[in-house]
Amino acid sequence: MIALLAATPVVAAQQEPTPPASDSEQGWGNDNWSDDSWAEPKSSRNWHGFIEGGLGNRLSYDPALNDRFAPVDDATLADLRLRLETTGYVGNDRYTLKADLYADGVDQGVRGDLREASYTLTPIDRTDLKLGQQVLTWGTGDLLFLNDLFPKDWQSFFAGRDTEYLKAPVLAAKASYYGESASLDLVWMPDYTSDRYINGERFSWFSPQAGSNVAAPVGRIDADEPANSFNNGEFAARLSGSVYSTEWALYGYRGFQKQPNALDSSGNPVFTRLNVLGASVRGNLGSGLANAELALHLAEDNDGSDPYKPNSQFRLLLGYEREMLPKLTLGLQYYLEQTLDYDALVAASPSPYNPEEYRYLYTTRLSYRMWQDNLVWSMFVFYSPSDDDHYVRPSVNYRYSDTLSFDLGANIFGGEKSHTFFGQFDNASNIYGRVRYAF
Repeated sequence: MIALLAATPVVAAQQEPTPPASDSEQGWGNDNWSDDSWAEPKSSRNWHGFIEGGLGNRLSYDPALNDRFAPVDDATLADLRLRLETTGYVGNDRYTLKADLYADGVDQGVRGDLREASYTLTPIDRTDLKLGQQVLTWGTGDLLFLNDLFPKDWQSFFAGRDTEYLKAPVLAAKASYYGESASLDLVWMPDYTSDRYINGERFSWFSPQAGSNVAAPVGRIDADEPANSFNNGEFAARLSGSVYSTEWALYGYRGFQKQPNALDSSGNPVFTRLNVLGASVRGNLGSGLANAELALHLAEDNDGSDPYKPNSQFRLLLGYEREMLPKLTLGLQYYLEQTLDYDALVAASPSPYNPEEYRYLYTTRLSYRMWQDNLVWSMFVFYSPSDDDHYVRPSVNYRYSDTLSFDLGANIFGGEKSHTFFGQFDNASNIYGRVRYAF
């Protein structure tokens, strides 16, 4: 459903949501989503990173989880994380390594997450080639993604981890050409990489087949990704430039839906093909910054007659941000999602939980910085009048020193209907806290 938050693989007739900021939340879809380094060594290797502990707890009981993991049933976050990273040079080429090792008390295991293992070189003038594991992003939305089809981690986003983890890493080759009037980015992802979607383990999700929320083990979603082959690889492109102070971009994507929101003939969740074409502009308007973005999502079911596959969609985003007072910033967005071939979908679908033909929502970001920017208050609100549901993200970040920082926040969901995107997570509302020591 939203080109942002959507995290849940609500199969069958459910739309793919898109959802997915404290001081660390990067807004307006700029290319600042890659994990921030604590230092940028230019000539020699330098290891650095952080140690972080995080705890989060559910604010209400979720009956779909059935006390499977007592006594940690109510926990949504229980992390102890170590980050190590380094950057160096081989001649004029640059390499970056960035990895996390963390103990997850909710899923009860120790896991590794290779955030980046990349090598960047300049084969010809005005051209960069970046190879390996990396975090990719583009588009103009603030926590709304229309043309950004790179993988997201919705479990981390909803659980209260740092917002940098909303962007999941992917194995890719990215070639960039920097022309005088325009730049071209080409990305090839040889192995399809899905979102880290809501799968019924940490959070329950609404199943149209069951008519209620379900969770693991019965409601666990573990769909097989498309087989690795050149034909199943993902391709993305962006042509961008500027005219005076206005930035423009054209986008293209060929691949698959990022979540298994379709069913095959046996009733198993699957990923279906997806092509996307889009465009965006961003520039000064009055005393603020305005942006507009649109995207046409061309689904595998091109005539809407298969109720077990997503329909094609038209998506539109309008945004505006300005500083209202010194240190007080307000950002507003309007998002529209139109399901194409809607009459064919309704005629073919036996489900009473079909999406709205026109789903729209508003977002508001309000942030205030104090004490030389060491204390940051933030509130991000999603509200959908068409679905009558909402998602609120209050947070506060305090940087005690260059090495020690604290975060406190919440994820508050609500809605009048249990099958809408935010409404299904009503029992997933949680509060969280994190402490980070950087070195």
